[in-house]
Amino acid sequence: MQTQLAGFIRDTPEGREADAILRKCVHCGFCNATCPTYQLLGDELDGPRGRIYLVKQVLEGMEPTQKTRLHLDRCLSCRACETTCPSGVQYGRLADIGREIVERKVGRGAWEGFKRSVLAGVLPKTGLFSFLLALGRATRFFLPDFLKSKIPATAAAAGAWPAPRHQRRMLVLAGCVQPALAPAINAAAARVLDRNAISLVEAPGAGCCGALRFHLNAQDAGRDDMRALIDAWWPMLEGNSVEAIVMTASGCGSFVKEYAHHLRDDPVYGEKAARISALTRDLCEVIPESAVETKSRPGRVAFQSPCSLQHGQQLRGGVESLLRKAGYELTPVADGHLCCGSAGSYSILQAELSGQLRERKLAALAAGGAETIATANIGCLTHLQAGIRTPPSGARVNVVHWIELLDE
Repeated sequence: MQTQLAGFIRDTPEGREADAILRKCVHCGFCNATCPTYQLLGDELDGPRGRIYLVKQVLEGMEPTQKTRLHLDRCLSCRACETTCPSGVQYGRLADIGREIVERKVGRGAWEGFKRSVLAGVLPKTGLFSFLLALGRATRFFLPDFLKSKIPATAAAAGAWPAPRHQRRMLVLAGCVQPALAPAINAAAARVLDRNAISLVEAPGAGCCGALRFHLNAQDAGRDDMRALIDAWWPMLEGNSVEAIVMTASGCGSFVKEYAHHLRDDPVYGEKAARISALTRDLCEVIPESAVETKSRPGRVAFQSPCSLQHGQQLRGGVESLLRKAGYELTPVADGHLCCGSAGSYSILQAELSGQLRERKLAALAAGGAETIATANIGCLTHLQAGIRTPPSGARVNVVHWIELLDE
């Protein structure tokens, strides 16, 4: 694709990166075939190829409009198009560049701006989010259905977290919303790793990875969150006391693995970010199949592979192999490459599209008669669980993190 970038962006790091990405695109359209929003809406501008053209026009000097922003807002950032693209177009990075520029140039209405400000101000702050979640649970009966569906009635108890006792140690991200929504996930990971002579530890004060605010187009604030997390982790990394940074939320893992890119020009944090990215592993990457115990009563499981795992981190089949080794029967899931509609804050900001994608995903997950749905990301977990209806039989399917199945 030929480009003629405008002067305001041409000689900047972002401009050079965008130019290189755009020049790789050959207009083939393979990306549209795996784009969830293109499949729902059938609009070229709601597929990756159309969005690439929109970003190109903005970078070449065309003034963006609210329609430009709408089509970029509708993108889930699932990156299925990157997996499909034969030319290796890094669509996600191009979209980040375009969205930031469009956000600056096109104003939002008061209500839309308020929603985004609340999400950016509440969700990354673990203490505040935990308080509001507890308040929401206490008043759940009185809340409208939309809000009620977003608030799980209860959270599974975390259970015992083994004290550090092994020579091998790994650091795990607590995260921003996961400690309140599903504290059992990291505790289960700690127990499974403890049985394999690895101690899992959390760093005090380590909060949000920055993905949430970054993908709300508050990219400077997102980078501040990255730096704060690096500061919280760094004392444990300086002494080489941990061999890896483990992610139990694939969305966070995908983002932290790209710290090196996001902070590449930071004179203070650039090298630290590169080390963080190099050390980061998804949980499925640190548990060998040989260490998995076969369960006495395994069942039928449908695995929903989050986009951040299969497209963002390009990790496919690892979780499934571990579950099969434990004795679980994995049911087939049609169109497993498609997004469930969670996508961070997308399920709130684009509720209608998100709901349609969830219904499709739940139908595909249920088709094989699974007793349990397993996933690898807290956002997908809560989003899918909120969409499950209790059948007349009363046998409601549960959605869990896959590590909880290995810990049973």
